[in-house]
Amino acid sequence: MRKATSRFLSAAILLSLTAATPSPAETNFGQVAMHVAYMLQNQHYARQEFDDKVSKKLLDSYLNFLDYSHIYFTQQDVDKFKAEYETSLDEHVLTRNISPALDIYYKYEERVKQHVAFAKKTLETKKFTFDSTRSLDIKREKAPWPKDEAAADKLWSDLIEGDLLAEYLSDKARAESQKKKAEAKAKKASEVKPDAPKTDAAAKPDEKIEAKVAVKPAKPEEAEDPPEKRVSKRYERLLEQLAENDQEDIVNYFLSCLATTYDPHTEYMSQQESDNFKIQMNHSLVGIGALLSTKDNVAEIQGIVVGGPADKQSELKVGDKILSVSQGEGSGSDSDWVDTKYMKLQKIVEMIRGKAGSVVRMKVNPASADDPSEIKIISIVRGNVDLKEKLANAELLLTPPVNGKSSKLGWITLPSFYADMEDGKVSCTADVARLLKRLMAEKIEGLVIDLRSDGGGSLEEAIKLTGLFVPKGPVVQAKDWKDNITWRDCENERAVYEGPLIVLTDKASASASEIFAAALQDYRRAIIVGEKSTFGKGTVQTILPVERYMPFFSDKSRAGALKVTIQKFYRIAGGSTQLKGVVPEIILPSVRDVMEIGEDALPNALPYDTIPPRTFTYATVTPLPLSELSSRVKSRMETNPEFQYILEDTKRFKERIDKNTVSLNEKERQKEIDDNKVRFDARKDERKNRVKQTAELSKEGYTQFRLTLDNVDSPQLVKESTFTKEQTSGMRTAAVSSDDDDTSAELSNQFPYGIEPVKLETLNILTDLIELSGHQPQTANTGEPKKPAGS
Repeated sequence: MRKATSRFLSAAILLSLTAATPSPAETNFGQVAMHVAYMLQNQHYARQEFDDKVSKKLLDSYLNFLDYSHIYFTQQDVDKFKAEYETSLDEHVLTRNISPALDIYYKYEERVKQHVAFAKKTLETKKFTFDSTRSLDIKREKAPWPKDEAAADKLWSDLIEGDLLAEYLSDKARAESQKKKAEAKAKKASEVKPDAPKTDAAAKPDEKIEAKVAVKPAKPEEAEDPPEKRVSKRYERLLEQLAENDQEDIVNYFLSCLATTYDPHTEYMSQQESDNFKIQMNHSLVGIGALLSTKDNVAEIQGIVVGGPADKQSELKVGDKILSVSQGEGSGSDSDWVDTKYMKLQKIVEMIRGKAGSVVRMKVNPASADDPSEIKIISIVRGNVDLKEKLANAELLLTPPVNGKSSKLGWITLPSFYADMEDGKVSCTADVARLLKRLMAEKIEGLVIDLRSDGGGSLEEAIKLTGLFVPKGPVVQAKDWKDNITWRDCENERAVYEGPLIVLTDKASASASEIFAAALQDYRRAIIVGEKSTFGKGTVQTILPVERYMPFFSDKSRAGALKVTIQKFYRIAGGSTQLKGVVPEIILPSVRDVMEIGEDALPNALPYDTIPPRTFTYATVTPLPLSELSSRVKSRMETNPEFQYILEDTKRFKERIDKNTVSLNEKERQKEIDDNKVRFDARKDERKNRVKQTAELSKEGYTQFRLTLDNVDSPQLVKESTFTKEQTSGMRTAAVSSDDDDTSAELSNQFPYGIEPVKLETLNILTDLIELSGHQPQTANTGEPKKPAGS
């Protein structure tokens, strides 16, 4: 996956743990680069020498990484780089020379500054009329670089015009929206309910009513900058981000490109990225428990983790701006403080990191302060922080009654296959098992495991999770570079849950998700429902600290790590999940069907192949009722307007992808906006009518209860409607405006039963599966394995 580059203008980083680190200058990054290159040669599945062929791919990758849309470099620049480095980067890197990486980056930096200066001058001097017949390419990664500086200036004139037109159209749409909201509020305020009691003020219009509550006057809102100024500021922020990059960042970019020349999932990780990877896997960290982003070049608190150190200390608030940071109790001297304005967010995060029990001090400008110069010093003791938003959670759903009877359905959402990679205290399988047993105690008749957007994680967890649904047997196979084939079994003698099961996937379900889904599909244990295929990542990576390969006396503090592909995954039926992914038995349409998403859209992906199957026993004697289920799904989708909308949108989106241009003519763009709005409003009205009709036909909808790891053992079920966003995410964020509240409520009520179409259809399929299988609810299996029939 590509890492964020300077073209991204904002980020949000969750504060986490590592000990204070030495200056990056102490690490020899030429030496790091050399060892990474040798590690790739000797450890990667392909066993590919770092030769001229890889050198060429590396140069192309690095140039495209820096200038993905081909708008900064000229073809003359690229030709010069190729003449100098196309077949020599291997020699440079293997002799610890990283000067080519720096030379290319500095030319990139020079071109960015040059084009930003051109853009600012153009915005100040040129009058745009937006009445031309010209257009812009939407995606330019395959477009040629501009021939020379003159061609680059011409391209940039169009880019500036496109950015400016987008801002003008956005302003126009915002003004229209605000006008309509104001009119709606005025209309609502003017409506008098016939049975509303008259107030004293209405009865005595001449009598003044004194306010009983003192209201603090709101701060005056700053007028928004005109479009030209906003576009100019955007370019300025790009320069600010460039200025923050140091040699460690540049080498990180370069080595990341080198790693991905071997395959898309081999990745060089800087020390910071290595620490963040551990946090993602563990779903817990040691820090202060705050979410940061940058706004106007200052780090701002976007969220506070409920129950974390910052929350318990209670002084730090959402919206506070961090101005400087100091470590420990400090001496009170100004020299203890490091100014954080204009500093890269990652570097601020590193300064706020530390060991459990250590103290970090921050000078903040409180969000509640009237005076922007007001400063408050806050000290927080770092501690453990649990990240609840990405943990497994569940729902118990009671279906609308049919002939007076409701069905109980279970729904478990697993955002990732998380695990504690060090001491094993965190396990997604253990969490899912707790949720599953509670659902079974409620006597569910069927279950959905929702793996949408689950990008994978721990292989061990994928194997153990499979064991909750199938008895002991093979789950996955793997092959290394020597063609040695190994396999892994789940160890449960008997499945915990044996009832009707659906696994819901999408194009973003990857890696461990695909292992789990493929195993249950091969065993005929579950129906896979989802988009046309999963991601298609069928490779195994291991993490190798670079410091392990460096000389004993060299500084290794910033050496980072290499996540390198060492094996390929294979299903127990013999096929690979690589490239092809897992194809569901029941495919639901999606706009992403025509998007370049998945392994087959990534450069340098390893090929698909097969190996011999393992011996295993189907979970069911008779095949699953796929034909009847598919027939019912097809019938429903043909009459379900939501899926017809998806098909229409997919066709329209495919046409736009193929066209790959956007007009620079204001009238044409406005017509597109107006047409989209007409279509959106028509669908909105149609949805309101459908919700009303459904409510009239079915007096009772779905009753939904939310289960989390916090309340799973509570005897009282909690209704979904009473569950707050804070309870769901474990994060306290800024209060939502009333307008946003209205929008959220509108979105949640635009579908029948308040359930989005894919989820509702999946519940329908599960109900069909229960009916066709004639299954009865069961409690969790804890005893001996079932005996074979007739024994």
